[in-house]
Amino acid sequence: MPKMKTHSGAKKRLRFTANGHVRRPHAYHQHNFRHKTTKQNRQLRKTALLQTSEESRVRKLLPYL
Repeated sequence: MPKMKTHSGAKKRLRFTANGHVRRPHAYHQHNFRHKTTKQNRQLRKTALLQTSEESRVRKLLPYL
């Protein structure tokens, strides 16, 4: 059986934590910063955990990570 391919878009955007959870970047942090508050911009810099219900879909996209 051939190897499964890793989804290139998911590979660039998602990372796994040591406990196996998936970290993702926040949306709305690319442009138009002057319309957002300083607090909002600061909080959007951090990464967020993906919901556990979505993790099974991500594991199919990233089979070797």
